Order: sequence, then structure tokens, then C-alpha cells
Amino acid sequence: GAHMSILQELNALLSPLLPVETGIFSGVAPNEYLVLTPMTDEFALFGDNTPLIDVSEVRISLFSEGNYINRKNQITAALLGAAFTITDRRYIGYENDSGYYHYAIDVAKEYETEEI
Repeated sequence: GAHMSILQELNALLSPLLPVETGIFSGVAPNEYLVLTPMTDEFALFGDNTPLIDVSEVRISLFSEGNYINRKNQITAALLGAAFTITDRRYIGYENDSGYYHYAIDVAKEYETEEI
């Protein structure tokens, strides 16, 4: 059967918490939102020249006009509860032009590939 993509899964997991966009936020951005950016999509393990595990990585960018710490912790807990691997968490910076704090959470998840 078809599995959800990592982007679909993250959207389903995180959209109840905050508005989620992929790539860039279109329209008027709220005071707090998430942007998903796909980073890698590579076959990690091979058996009989057949990819067995598909590793997908996505950067979750949290943009907030205020204190992002509680939201960061809430998102982290949701990700861990959904069996995502968090590969990196880092404060990117404050964007003077937009007035947002930018915090990035990089996640990875392994999927068994479909039989062809």
C-alpha cells in the first residue's frame, strides 16, 4: 500500500498546532507559522540492489513574532511522539525586516520502500 510522504505526515501532525506551508508562506503571514522545506530524499540501505529504506529529511522553520520557546517544545514533543528523528535544532536569527524570530527543527523519517 502507499505510504504518506513525510510532507503529508508533517502537515497532518503540525497543522492543528500552527499554520503550515511548504516552501514559502503565501498570503498574509500570521504572527506564528511553520514552513516545511524538503532537504534530502535518498535511499539509505540496499539489499540485492533494491532500495529498502527511504530516508526523507525536512527542515521545519518556525517563524514567530514573540517568544518561540514554548512552541518549539510543543512541536518537538509532537515530532517525537510521531516517531520522527530530530537531527538538528537551531536558532537561525531574528529577521529585522519581517520582525520574526526564526527557529529551525530538522527531522528525518525512514520509510520502507514499495515493492516494484
